[in-house]
Amino acid sequence: MAEPPIEFYFDFSSPYAYLASTRIDQLAARHGRKVAWRPMMLGAAFKLTGARPLLHIPLKDVYLARDLPRMARLLGVPYRAPEPSRFPLRALAASRAYLWLEATDPALAKRLAQAVFHGYWVDGLDLGEAAAVAEVAAPLGVAPAALLAAIEDPAIKQQLKDQTETAIQRGVFGAPFIFVDGEPFWGADRLEQVELWLARGGW
Repeated sequence: MAEPPIEFYFDFSSPYAYLASTRIDQLAARHGRKVAWRPMMLGAAFKLTGARPLLHIPLKDVYLARDLPRMARLLGVPYRAPEPSRFPLRALAASRAYLWLEATDPALAKRLAQAVFHGYWVDGLDLGEAAAVAEVAAPLGVAPAALLAAIEDPAIKQQLKDQTETAIQRGVFGAPFIFVDGEPFWGADRLEQVELWLARGGW
């Protein structure tokens, strides 16, 4: 019997979710596991916790300007901070597009997510509008007209709302947020613990 997937909650506007996204599937594969990527709208959780995007918090923004590129160098992945006017990313369109694709082709949905993460956190693209997401998706073989229609589909909109509400009910307050057999781990810097948990079967 196959073990349940690791759950990877993310918001495209989170730089640490981007960094974690470059590692999570490979980490899981080393332990014979798959990953279920779950987009959510982090702003809804922030309303409950009173949190704000880290790059908008005095002192923390200065630290993150060092920590994020430093962590990217450590992981060997590209990273470039977005223009202040483009942060945080309004990720509704990209998240809805992901859910639409996931219903029929989860692997393609992940490729789209990776393209969106890279486009925003590396190439500096403004991906807050549906047309921009469609443009990023087109090279993956996704028909722009179909994607644009899906983003406006009431069922897809509701699915994202429901997934966000489920995440909050499970205690998700930041991104990335990872569940391994129900055990929660918050942050890209917890991936080492996730790996140890998988290797040891918990502790």
